[in-house]
Amino acid sequence: MEMTTIALSKDIKNKISEFGNKGETFSDILSKLLKSAEQRLFYDVLMSEEGCVTIEEAIKEAEKRWPK
Repeated sequence: MEMTTIALSKDIKNKISEFGNKGETFSDILSKLLKSAEQRLFYDVLMSEEGCVTIEEAIKEAEKRWPK
């Protein structure tokens, strides 16, 4: 795997290292953080109530569209 170097302030480097365990590289730590962020975004999308209606509202709308 090709490696690269990134510049970080010492403060940010120390904060990132707080998320790691002994023996983990910064690449390992950042991979874990990215995975966690991706899972959180996925959860936020799934659990978002934006554009949602209650079951009661959906039933009323369905009954208006398709009366018995």
